[in-house]
Amino acid sequence: MTIADAKECKAFLDAHPHINFFEIVFTNMAGVPRGKRLRRHEIMAVYEQGRFLPGSILVNDITGQDVEATGLVWEDGDADRIARPIAGRLTPAPWLGPDVAQIPMAMFELDGSPHDLDPRHVLRRVLDRFAADGLTPVVACELEYYLVDAERTVDGRVQLPVSPLTRERPTQHQVYGLREVEEASAFLRDLWAAADAIGVPLEGAISEYAPGQLELTLKHHADALRAADDAVLYKRAAKGVALKHGCEASFMAKPFAERAGSGMHLHVSVNDAKGKNIMASDAPEGSPAVRHAIGGMKALLADSMAIFAPNANSYRRFRANSYAPVAPTWGVNNRTVSFRVPAGAPHTRHIEHRVAGADAHPTLAVAALLAAVHHGLKNEVDPGPAVVGDGYAQAAESGERIPTNWFAAVDRFADSAILPEYLGARFVRMYATVKRTEQERFQSVIPDVDYDWYLRTC
Repeated sequence: MTIADAKECKAFLDAHPHINFFEIVFTNMAGVPRGKRLRRHEIMAVYEQGRFLPGSILVNDITGQDVEATGLVWEDGDADRIARPIAGRLTPAPWLGPDVAQIPMAMFELDGSPHDLDPRHVLRRVLDRFAADGLTPVVACELEYYLVDAERTVDGRVQLPVSPLTRERPTQHQVYGLREVEEASAFLRDLWAAADAIGVPLEGAISEYAPGQLELTLKHHADALRAADDAVLYKRAAKGVALKHGCEASFMAKPFAERAGSGMHLHVSVNDAKGKNIMASDAPEGSPAVRHAIGGMKALLADSMAIFAPNANSYRRFRANSYAPVAPTWGVNNRTVSFRVPAGAPHTRHIEHRVAGADAHPTLAVAALLAAVHHGLKNEVDPGPAVVGDGYAQAAESGERIPTNWFAAVDRFADSAILPEYLGARFVRMYATVKRTEQERFQSVIPDVDYDWYLRTC
């Protein structure tokens, strides 16, 4: 993992004399960017010496609260670790203003060793397993999300924004509708400009299977760490650009009960030492490597659900006939399964992993996916027969299901026999600790539905 040096910083400062403020950004296991805003005169020191950040930032929960049970708060004295800038990612951040830049950071121990709770280092561990076998994963992330009004309704509910063209709120699905993309064109223009500014290869946009829902694809990379970084930075940029347009870009898995959920589809193939795709084949189902990789995905799916579906809301997305998967099934050119082998030219053969929600941490989701791929390839795991036709109907007949209980998923993750080998035993333990603390805090809140169901009936 390359850490940037002072030459990169000096070149940027020379080329951007108008940039006066710099946000250093660290994204921990909860997936929420945290850091500091610094002034221009402070930045060279960040590149020369790093910047101290409290160790507790590694294990803040999704609400930003400390998780004392990790032992990284009071017992540790909330001791500093050192954050260092990631090479090649110092860029302007135009949605924050014309004089602001951002610097993504990675966390290290004070002795210089990579911190094992930084998601980037977790992914690096998995990539090292591929490198040892002379293999290189090729990855792309595809994110669905909603643009919602920045203001709630009078009763606190989320609502879609008013169209800048019609002054009405959208009500129709209009999947692949061009009118809907045109209505979002001001946002999209600014988003593409922001993506170009931060070096994120953001491609085309479509109107997805619900009013107000968009999907944009990130170009694939033979550097999986870069692909994951791109997705993290893209989500941050989308949220910032949306606010400039009076909206929130919501990557919640299921923000509307009656509408489609939002997924993060992960596309993966694997190159050999000569750069050849080992999944390539004239056969639509791909080479044997495709079957083995899918076998690994099936084998580790239940263990990994706490990463692919990290929040209570995540599990509301898994519904039959919703374009979200409900069973650990696979198929060729079939969107009713969890693991799809898309149509395409033989040399492009790859797998689309359709389980993760848009709320998942991209870096951890890629790490869990690649752990499964490596496990499947290494052990030549057989995924069983491919589904042909309606995967939802066949799942209903077989009774085979994706785990859809948040509490059970975290327990299964914590007890996994295989994931600690890939992600690190302490990371698995700490991630489960953070999620169990979130569960306790979530359960302590009384939602309105409790009063609607129980106040008078009990």
